Amino acid sequence: MKQITFYLDFISPYAYLAFERLPVALQGQSYHVVYKPVLFAGLLKHHGQLGPAEIPGKREWTYRQVLWLAREHGIALQMPAAHPFNPLQLLRLAADCDDQGLPNRWVCETVFRHVWRGGADALAADRLDLLEKTLAPQRRHDADAAKQALRQHTDAAIARGVFGVPTFEVDGHLLWGLDALPMVAAVLGGDPWVGGEEWCTAASVPLGVSRSR
Repeated sequence: MKQITFYLDFISPYAYLAFERLPVALQGQSYHVVYKPVLFAGLLKHHGQLGPAEIPGKREWTYRQVLWLAREHGIALQMPAAHPFNPLQLLRLAADCDDQGLPNRWVCETVFRHVWRGGADALAADRLDLLEKTLAPQRRHDADAAKQALRQHTDAAIARGVFGVPTFEVDGHLLWGLDALPMVAAVLGGDPWVGGEEWCTAASVPLGVSRSR
C-alpha cells in the first residue's frame, strides 16, 4: 500500500476541494494518506510570492472558480465571512489532535467544513469554542507541542520543495493542486510516464529570461 502525504492549509479552498474529491478520484486504488498541516503563508514567504487572495483580480477569479468547481463536483462550499484570514489557530488545533501533529481524516474534515461550509466567520469566538469542544476527545491539549509540530511540518515541506497547497507527495514525487489528483492516481497505478523521459526533461528546460524580485 502506497502512502500519500497530503500537505494542506485550511485557508485554501483548493485544499478543501481536493480533500473532498480525493476518495472519489482515487477510488479503487490502494493507498494510505498522511495529512500534514502546513502554514501556506510560510511557504509563500519563503518563495517570495503573494497568495492568490492577495492579488486584485486573481482574488475574485479564485473565489468564482472554486465556487464553480464545487458546483461541478457536487461539493458543498460557501465562502467564509472573511477571506483570507489567519489560519494559525485552526492549524495548531488540528496538529494538537495527534502526537506527531498529523491529524486524521475526521479531524481535517471537521476543520475544513468549519471553514468552508455555512458562510460564517471561521475565527468567530463562539464557533471556535464549539470546534474545540468537538475535537476535544482527539486533543492532547499541548499548545507548545502543536506549535512546534506545525513549524516543523512547514520547514520540512519547504526543504522538500513544496511551494503551495494542496500538494501530494507519492513515491517521492510532488504533485500540486486540485487538478493533480488524476496524476496522483497515475502514480498509484504505476503509470510509466511518471518518472519517465518527458517527466524528467521537464525539469531541464532552460530559462529564457529571469525577472528580479
